[in-house]
Amino acid sequence: MPPYAGPPVPRYGDSAGTLRLLGWLALAVALIVLDHRGGWLSRTRAQAALVVQPLWRLAALPSEIGAELRSGAATRSQLQRENEVLRNALLISGARIARLQTAAGDNVRLTGMLGAVRREGFDVQLVPILDVDLDPSHQRLVLDAGSRDGVRMGQSAVDAGGLLGQVVAVTPTTSTLLLLTDPDHAVPVLVQRNGIRLVAYGTGRSDRIELANVPISGDVRVGDRVVTSGLGGRFPPGFPVGTVSELRPDESRAFLVGELKPAAQLDRGRDVLLLRRVIAAPPKPAPPAAIPATSAPATGAQAPAEPEP
Repeated sequence: MPPYAGPPVPRYGDSAGTLRLLGWLALAVALIVLDHRGGWLSRTRAQAALVVQPLWRLAALPSEIGAELRSGAATRSQLQRENEVLRNALLISGARIARLQTAAGDNVRLTGMLGAVRREGFDVQLVPILDVDLDPSHQRLVLDAGSRDGVRMGQSAVDAGGLLGQVVAVTPTTSTLLLLTDPDHAVPVLVQRNGIRLVAYGTGRSDRIELANVPISGDVRVGDRVVTSGLGGRFPPGFPVGTVSELRPDESRAFLVGELKPAAQLDRGRDVLLLRRVIAAPPKPAPPAAIPATSAPATGAQAPAEPEP
C-alpha cells in the first residue's frame, strides 16, 4: 500500500445515523419545551398510569395473596391456641362448680342426717363409705371405720330418711354394713298408723323392701308409713323404714305381700351415721307432793306441831 492513499471516502451510513440522532434530539427538545409550557406530557403520563394500573395490580397479586395466606395462618394458629386455653379454663371452672355443688349437697344431706338423730336423742358417729359390694345377691357397704374407731357388731346405721341397715362384720380399720335391701336381712317393723307388727325383708333391689305375711284382715293400706318396732333389741324403735307402695295376695291367698319404698337413700350419699347410744335426757323435776289436809279435833284443840330439827 502506498504511504498516501488519497482523501478518505465519505461513509453514507454514518451520516444517516448522525442525522437520525440529531432528529431525535430535536424532537426531545421540542417535547421538553412543550411539556414545560403546556404540561400535556404530565397529563399523558397520568392517563398512561391509569391504563397500566390493572397491570400493576395483577403483578402485585401473587405477593398480596402470599401475605394474606401467611396472615391467615398466623391468625388461625393464634385462635386455636386461645380456644384451647379457654376450653381448659372452662373445664376447670366446670369441675370447680361441680365440686362446690357436691359439697353443698353433702352439707345439706349431713345437716339433715344429724338433725334427724339429734332430735331423737341419739349419739351418732359419722362414717364415710369406702366401697360398695358389687355382688348382685348382696346389698352391702364397706365403711372406712373399724374397731379402732369404736365400731362394733350389730350397730344400726341411718341417714336423714331413715334406717339403712346394721353392721355385720368389723375389722380394726373397716366394717361391713348389711343394707335393708339385702336378701339376708330382716327387721321387725310396725305400721305407724295403727301399730300392726310385721317383718320387712330385703329383696336384693335398692328400691324395694317386702312385707311378708300381712294379714288380709289387717288394716294395712297403700301409703302407710312403716317404722322399726324395736322388738329383738337390735334396732331402736321409731326409725322410718319405708312407705307401703303396693299390696297383693301371696301364692296361698291367705295373706298379703306388701312392697315398701325405702325411706333411706340406700343408693346415694358418701357417709352414714352409726348409732352408738341413746343420750340420757336430763331428769325432770318431780312435782311437789301434796300435803294432806288435817281436820281439827271436834273439841277445837289444835294438832300438836312437829318439833323443829
